[in-house]
Amino acid sequence: MTDPTLLILASLADGEKHGYAMMEDIERFAEVRLGPGTLYGAITRLEERGLIRAVGSEDRRQPYCLTASGRMVLEEQTANLERVLKTALRRLKHA
Repeated sequence: MTDPTLLILASLADGEKHGYAMMEDIERFAEVRLGPGTLYGAITRLEERGLIRAVGSEDRRQPYCLTASGRMVLEEQTANLERVLKTALRRLKHA
């Protein structure tokens, strides 16, 4: 699972985070290091699609959170991944 979009949505599923905090969280749970260009490009696309939104901050860092649409997309994508994983595991038993 290295799709930046899915990784960012998964990171934000447990609460709002700014970019650097997302990078660290993603590296921790997925063992994937997203570079700043990849991360912020994906954040921009997610924001444009209405899947995440910026949250006001008194700090210079910009936190983001999931929208209801973002939560739905994450739920759909994780269900798809679960089906693929179950199929792969079942097939590996016969390989």
